[in-house]
Amino acid sequence: MKRIKNFLKSLGILLLLVGGLVAWTMLPWYGVLAAVVLLLAWLLLTRSGALALAAARIGIAGLPQRWGASSVIVIGIAGVVGVLVAMLAMGEGFKATLDNTGSDATAIILRGGSQAETNSVITRDQVPLISALAGIARGADGRPVSSPELSQVVNLPSKADGTDANVQFRGVNPTAWELRPQLKLVEGRRFGAGMREIIVGRGAQRQFAGLEVGRQLKLANQAWTIVGTFESGDSHESELWADADVLGPAYQRQAFQSVTVKLAGKDGFKQLKAALAADPRLKLDVSTTRDYYAKQSEGLTKVIKALGIVIGAIMAIGAVFGALNSMYAAVAGRAREIATMRALGFRGLPVVTAVMLETMLLALLGGLLGAGVAWLVFNGYTVSTLGNNFSQVVFQFKVSPELLWTGLKWALGIGLVGGLFPALRAARLPVTEALRAG
Repeated sequence: MKRIKNFLKSLGILLLLVGGLVAWTMLPWYGVLAAVVLLLAWLLLTRSGALALAAARIGIAGLPQRWGASSVIVIGIAGVVGVLVAMLAMGEGFKATLDNTGSDATAIILRGGSQAETNSVITRDQVPLISALAGIARGADGRPVSSPELSQVVNLPSKADGTDANVQFRGVNPTAWELRPQLKLVEGRRFGAGMREIIVGRGAQRQFAGLEVGRQLKLANQAWTIVGTFESGDSHESELWADADVLGPAYQRQAFQSVTVKLAGKDGFKQLKAALAADPRLKLDVSTTRDYYAKQSEGLTKVIKALGIVIGAIMAIGAVFGALNSMYAAVAGRAREIATMRALGFRGLPVVTAVMLETMLLALLGGLLGAGVAWLVFNGYTVSTLGNNFSQVVFQFKVSPELLWTGLKWALGIGLVGGLFPALRAARLPVTEALRAG
C-alpha cells in the first residue's frame, strides 16, 4: 500500500511538473521578458540576490571540471529542441505554402457542401450562369475574369525512392494566368491551345521524375509534351497544368471541378455570394481563395503541431530526468563547497537560486544548440505530403524566429524543472553532514 501511495505521489508530482512546463512554453514573449527582468532586478538590487549571484559564479566556474555530466544536460535538451522545432517547422511550412496560394481578390466556386475540388462538380451549362453573376470583375475586353478548371489526380514516380505518388493535373483556360499573377514561367513556354502540352511547377519538378522540359509523359494513354516550367511560391508549384479543353476529353470528363473568378472591388465577394444564393439553379458555395486554401491546411497543421508537442513532451520528460540525475550528482560532488557557503552565511534561497541558474545556463546552451541545428538542417528543406485533394503538395520546412523562440522556452522550462529538486536538496543539506561527507 505504501509503495502505491509513493508511486501515486511521484506520478502526481511528475504530472504537475509537465503541466508547469507546458504552461511555461505557452507564455508570450513579454511574460518571459517580465520574469527575466524581475529575476535580474532581484539579483542586482538585493543582498540575497547578490549572494545567489556570487554562489552561481562559483558553480559556473567549476563547470569545465564537470563537463561530462553537464554535457548530458546540454545534449539531451538540444535533442528535444531540435526535434520539436523540426516537427513544428514542417507544419509551419505546409501552412505557409497554402496560405500564400490564395488571395482576397479572387474567389473559388465549388459544388455546395464540397470541401475540396476533388469532390466538386460544376456542369458546363452552369459556367455561363456563374460568369454572369454580380461581383465578378471584367477584363479589358469586357468579359468576366473567370476560369473554369478541371482537377485530375495522376501518378508519377518520386525521385526519392521511385514509388508512385499522386500529383494534381489541372486543366485551365488562358484567364488562369490573370487570376494568378504570382505564377511566372522560368523555363520554356506556355502550353498551346488545343495541344497536348503541359507546363509543370518547379516544386513538382524537384520531387518527381521525368518532368524536365522537352520530355514526354504518357497520361490517359496519350503522349503529352512538357513545354515549360513555372514558379509561384505556393501550392500550385506542386501541379501540372494543361489546356482544360484538351484535358477534359482525355479523361472523359464532361464537367469542371471549380470556377475561380476575380472579384469586383472590396464588395465583390458579398455581391457574388448574394447572387449565388439568389439563383436556385446554382447550388454552389463560394469562398475567397485565401480562406479556401487556409482551410485546406488546418487539419494537417493541427495534427503535426499536436504530434510535435506530444513527442517533445515525451522527450522532455527524459531530458528532465537526465538533468535531475546530473544535477543531483553535481550537488553531491559539491557537498563540502555548498556546506562551506552555508557556514559563511549563504541562506537557502541564494543556494537554490545558484543551482537553478547553473542548470538554466546549461539548458540555454542546449536550447541554442538544438535550435541552431534545426535551422541549419531543416530550414528550406523540401518535402511533399498528401493534401485535401489527395495529391502531393510540395513545400519547404519553415524554421521561423517564433519557432526558435518556442524551442528556447522549452529548453529553459526543462532546465527549470530539472534543476528544482537538486537545488532544494542543496539548500536543505545539513552543514555538519555535508562537511563529513565531503
